[in-house]
Amino acid sequence: MTSTSSQPTDAAPIVACTISRDVQNFDLLIEDMEILLGEDWGDLGFDEALPFMSQDEAQDLEFVALAIDAIDEPDLPLLTGIIKGAKVRDIKVILIADDVTPASLHQLLRAGADEFIPYPLPEGELAQAVERIRAKPEPVAPAGEAGVQAEQPQQVKLKGGGDGVLIAVQGLAGGAGATTVAVNLAYELATMGKDKTPRVCLIDLGLQFGSIATYLDLPRRDTVFELLSDVESMDGDSFGQALVSFEGKLQVFTSPADILPLDMIGPTEVKRILDVAREHFDYVIVDMPPALTNWTETVLVEAQIYLALVELDMRSAQNVLRLKRVLQGEELPFDKIRFALNRAPKFTDLQGKSRVKRMADSLGIALTLQFPDGGRAVMQACDHGLPLATHAAKNPLRKELMKLAGQLTQIGADDAEAA
Repeated sequence: MTSTSSQPTDAAPIVACTISRDVQNFDLLIEDMEILLGEDWGDLGFDEALPFMSQDEAQDLEFVALAIDAIDEPDLPLLTGIIKGAKVRDIKVILIADDVTPASLHQLLRAGADEFIPYPLPEGELAQAVERIRAKPEPVAPAGEAGVQAEQPQQVKLKGGGDGVLIAVQGLAGGAGATTVAVNLAYELATMGKDKTPRVCLIDLGLQFGSIATYLDLPRRDTVFELLSDVESMDGDSFGQALVSFEGKLQVFTSPADILPLDMIGPTEVKRILDVAREHFDYVIVDMPPALTNWTETVLVEAQIYLALVELDMRSAQNVLRLKRVLQGEELPFDKIRFALNRAPKFTDLQGKSRVKRMADSLGIALTLQFPDGGRAVMQACDHGLPLATHAAKNPLRKELMKLAGQLTQIGADDAEAA
């Protein structure tokens, strides 16, 4: 197979190379490379990579795809050297990892890899990564020219000295509406105050499929990934650079542009992010991933309010029982979780109200917080990247979230007066 040869052909220059211990272990990578580049790519071993990149034949090399698995982790210094060598030669690096520990992944990303893709490769992900690294950066106008402010991303300036209320939101079943509730509750809190507007930060910890950026039509900044890669050195300024402002009212920490392992960050890193956010904001709303992670306990312990979204169905009931069993088995504060029923039956639906009561009694939980079904307007608002307050102000779900935001604001005001 000519495409796996490290020597270029006379027909066309090699524009990319895979670098691996054995490329045959990454058959999906071979297929995607052939689809993207035809015969204009080669394959290198770890020991061959740096010598080849120094040759004249590599002058047309645009990127290398460094493919590794768990067996390659002892060679971490060599792999780091390959990435740094490619960066010195202005060659982009796409890191493809299969079953690699977060610590090793973190070190390789810090070495300068431009893109990360988990293996097996998601459909079309390699093509998208290549498209991103080939995209030309937007020209930056010289200082003093008109339009400079428009071209520069707006940086959020933060004020310290706060002690924000931490509110976590997690769905216990797919499609339970946790992100919708988190986004709209954050917006209602940010616009609730008349005399003094609360400072509100919305954090998306769904490192893989977080959709807050989509629901508010916001860009996903590269600085989010950079911050997550080095949380230890994060301060208020670097945290502010990773935030995106929505209408100047709500500051948002979006999920990364690329899919990352949920255990790329641990309890220490998550607590650091939450501490910095609470120091600079009055309310911090965290949209949790649907999975339990090694840092879920951190958020549960730190949060003043932990909302768990369920629906009136068997899957939600079973998941509540499973969650209850694991938390109580680990002696974690299950009673701290406040369950919220989404798409609750209407006031006139007596049969539905009876089902809600039976569900709560059988699970041993309270379902005092119930959100009505907002209908198609909710999905339309999410697709248009708008909060319900803007898209459908009279929607029943919006009214209930506005009521909840008012209660939270009043509690905060009472606590401030008591202090």
